[in-house]
Parts: sequence; C-alpha cells; structure tokens
Amino acid sequence: QVQLVESGGGLVQPGGSLRLSCAASGSIWSGNVMGWYRQVPGKQRDLVATITSGHSTNYADSVKGRFTISRGNAGNTVYLQMSSLKPEDTAVYYCTLVQAATHYWGQGTQVTVSA
Repeated sequence: QVQLVESGGGLVQPGGSLRLSCAASGSIWSGNVMGWYRQVPGKQRDLVATITSGHSTNYADSVKGRFTISRGNAGNTVYLQMSSLKPEDTAVYYCTLVQAATHYWGQGTQVTVSA
C-alpha cells in the first residue's frame, strides 16, 4: 500500500503564489509517476501536472507557464509551485502516485484564490 499526505493549501489573493507538497510512504516502486489533480464540486477531477521518476513533466494547458512540478531527490516527494494564481484555480488539489497501473490518492488540500 501507498500513503500520500498533502500540505500547503490555503487562501491566497489573485496573482499570488502557493507551494503544495506531497509525501509518499509505503511500498513505493521505482519508475512511478507522481502528480497533481484538482477538483471543484460537481465536476470531474482534472489533471494539473505529472512528473515521472526521470523528471519528465506534463502540464494542463491552463497552468502552463504558471505552475511548476518537481520531485525531491529521494523520489518520494512531489511539489507544485503555483504562481500568478487565478480565481479559477480554486479547487481541492489531490496528490497522486501511479505504479503498476494503480492510482493512489492523497486526501486533498483546498486552494482558494480570492480577494
């Protein structure tokens, strides 16, 4: 089993920045992919960004140039640096780890962008 714990959400004004962190523990294999998704009430969970164990990254078009995903050297942490935040970025952000075709999810952290 894999456990994921997110931190770093909160309230920020438009144009501001936040950094989300996610720590993975448990049975973690090499070659996994970690990433972030987000969800607003009544809508599906959408991809924000992913990063492979080789540090290849992928971003949703809506966050390109504003968000940066990275991994810690040990490979079991993932970060999301969010800048130039907009009200439409408001959502619950979920950390994910994918290995052996299985998605593991964190409990989510709320990000609210509002004046």
